[in-house]
Amino acid sequence: MKMFLHVGCGTFNKARTTSAFNTPEWHETRLDIDPAVQPDVVGTMTDMSAIASASMDAIYSSHNIEHLYWHEVFVALREFQRVLRAQGFAIITCPDLQSVCALVAHDKLLETAYVSSGGPIAPIDILYGHRPSLAAGKLYMAHRCGFTESSLLDVLSAAGFQAVATEAKGFDLWAVASKAKLDDDDVRALAKLHFPQ
Repeated sequence: MKMFLHVGCGTFNKARTTSAFNTPEWHETRLDIDPAVQPDVVGTMTDMSAIASASMDAIYSSHNIEHLYWHEVFVALREFQRVLRAQGFAIITCPDLQSVCALVAHDKLLETAYVSSGGPIAPIDILYGHRPSLAAGKLYMAHRCGFTESSLLDVLSAAGFQAVATEAKGFDLWAVASKAKLDDDDVRALAKLHFPQ
């Protein structure tokens, strides 16, 4: 059975990751900073010492890296690489600042951009963190950095991932980052398996 680490899982399990991970051949280990969501491992992206090195075939990280300060992003990505096996890969999604800032440029900072399971989301929530969560005292939900498609690709490459593909979808960016070198066809095939269609 293949193993994947669900980083920053919140209340979700593998059914809320990608259709490719939500299959019997993938075993999920859930990691989160909040013990209240009952993860398998309580920890942070910058210190996943409870996860053994080279123990995971993949990582799924949805809307987490924007909660880090810029200098911490590289620490987290090195942790991702540490826990991945030699042929491992990460699927990362985060807000697309370029699409969000287009709304801000049209003076729509507080207008609803879309409705999530947590309610209406405005550009201010995407830029700085979900206001109701922050008001409830979950200050770790604040956004401390952000990415455009090119900057996400650049940071993943600078952190040492050998093959990276990115795509902007709506207000989100998606990336697949492989620890090993892959040819373009293989990295595109991974993206097709895991990115929303």
